[in-house]
Amino acid sequence: MDLKNYINLKDNIWFLTVKITPKASKSEFFSVLSDGTLKIRIKAVPENGKANKELISFLAKELWINKQNIEIVSWKTETKKRIKIKM
Repeated sequence: MDLKNYINLKDNIWFLTVKITPKASKSEFFSVLSDGTLKIRIKAVPENGKANKELISFLAKELWINKQNIEIVSWKTETKKRIKIKM
């Protein structure tokens, strides 16, 4: 899957909306919702920020960028999240 098809550019910063499913057997892309939101399965449990950390690591690996360039900016405690990506 090419993530760049689902990233919105605003003021030279990329934004991505994802919906995660924690406690999966492995971290992977699952599907795309009708509004363009990416569904991602995350292996980590949703406790103490573990799922968020796993999500950031997964996206960094997929985009080939440093984890410090990825930030969850909205809905940190929800399954749907808004991600900010500095390239």
